[in-house]
Amino acid sequence: MSQRKSYAVGTGLFIVLGFAALAYLATQTSSIANSHQGASYRFDAQFANVGQLKERAPVKVAGVRVGQVQSITLEPGKDVADVTLSIDNTYNQIPVDSVATIYTSGLLGDQFVGLQFGKAKQYVADGGHLGLTRPAASLEDMLSKFVGAGGVADAIGGTYAVRADFTNVGALSVGAPVKMAGVAIGSVASIKADPVKLDAVVTLAIDKQYNQIPDDSSVAVFTSGLIGSQYVAIQPGGSPNSLKDGDQLVLTQSAMQLEDLIGKFLVNGSSSGGSSNNAGGNGSPNTPAGKH
Repeated sequence: MSQRKSYAVGTGLFIVLGFAALAYLATQTSSIANSHQGASYRFDAQFANVGQLKERAPVKVAGVRVGQVQSITLEPGKDVADVTLSIDNTYNQIPVDSVATIYTSGLLGDQFVGLQFGKAKQYVADGGHLGLTRPAASLEDMLSKFVGAGGVADAIGGTYAVRADFTNVGALSVGAPVKMAGVAIGSVASIKADPVKLDAVVTLAIDKQYNQIPDDSSVAVFTSGLIGSQYVAIQPGGSPNSLKDGDQLVLTQSAMQLEDLIGKFLVNGSSSGGSSNNAGGNGSPNTPAGKH
């Protein structure tokens, strides 16, 4: 009888400890463990998609918690979510050009906001606004990044449009990133064919933050990696005048096709081979054979 009683007590303790462990894990992966303490300041950021982000979710910099999500509301008349972030006063030097991104803890964990610092010398003040954001990644976005499309920060603060004409855009698509020095500064807004010039007219939506791009800059269509997606790269020029809304980029480089690369490789190889043979012949390569 005592053996049965001890067995029942052991089973009961095991069940109680199991529930206690589950309760602890629940508090550590939910907003209960993310309650905010201490003095703080607040600023807002707008996201095109917040996914499963919840109030009191952590705000992190380099993996370190610096605050929490204060509130999540839908912007009236717009399809963007207005997220208010409450940051500890200790971390009061967040550059205004920083990027706020919604991440997921692990594979199936809760979501949080990660801040990637910019390089501006001005800091976000209490009641301020953070313009550059990246929404919660969907499965489609993750697959596109896997093949090299790259992520584009949503410039909800506004963009300006510039135009560029290409003889060939390859597999460039609407929404592809526009990069400068490898950093995404906008996206491809539209791609249309000019019925007269028979060129591809590409409209680029550039974040208003980057309004000092010289108007003599060149633009090219590149491919991410070997078989990745294509994007538009801007190489700054030296003009003192900057691009404005509605301007056109004149210096363009079209997408390089695989057939063109193979053709150039074969031509260069043949030229090199011909030069080597002539060099091993009788004197100058310009001397006709049989004449001395």
